[in-house]
Amino acid sequence: MIGPDRERLSPCVCSTLRMVSRAVTQLYDDILRPSGLRVTQFSILGAIARLGEANLRQLEHMLAIDQTTLTRSLKLLERNRAIDRVPHSDGRIKAMTLTSKGRKALEAARPLWARAQDKVLRELGTTAWADAQRRLAHLLRVAVKKRGRSRGESRVRPRRARGRSL
Repeated sequence: MIGPDRERLSPCVCSTLRMVSRAVTQLYDDILRPSGLRVTQFSILGAIARLGEANLRQLEHMLAIDQTTLTRSLKLLERNRAIDRVPHSDGRIKAMTLTSKGRKALEAARPLWARAQDKVLRELGTTAWADAQRRLAHLLRVAVKKRGRSRGESRVRPRRARGRSL
């Protein structure tokens, strides 16, 4: 990258990824606007459609999205009657399915999403995107792994004292 766009990028990986993410999200949102969906909603509906029925944990994992953002988006989709909550054998689990309105919204948005996708790929190039995807997948694995460890998950479990009491 040469010129003013390169100068706008931060040496901070996080800042640069967030800047690019916001710009690309806005491009997709602009193109998806006639469907009434934002790209985040489109992604959530698509994930639920692929799974048939999805719970919060599945969607968090599949979309690498935090629970607060996901819950906010799901409430909006539920209020707009694009998804329904369905009973689950474990009452603590919140499972969702697409309604007919949600399926129609997703189908109406797909050609618009394809237009946004084509626009980005034409500018970037499919080979460059394949390379970027490979590198981003690695970065995602590293970030998720490190985040899990920093939240108290560890590879090594502490040893339990045998037969000792205090």
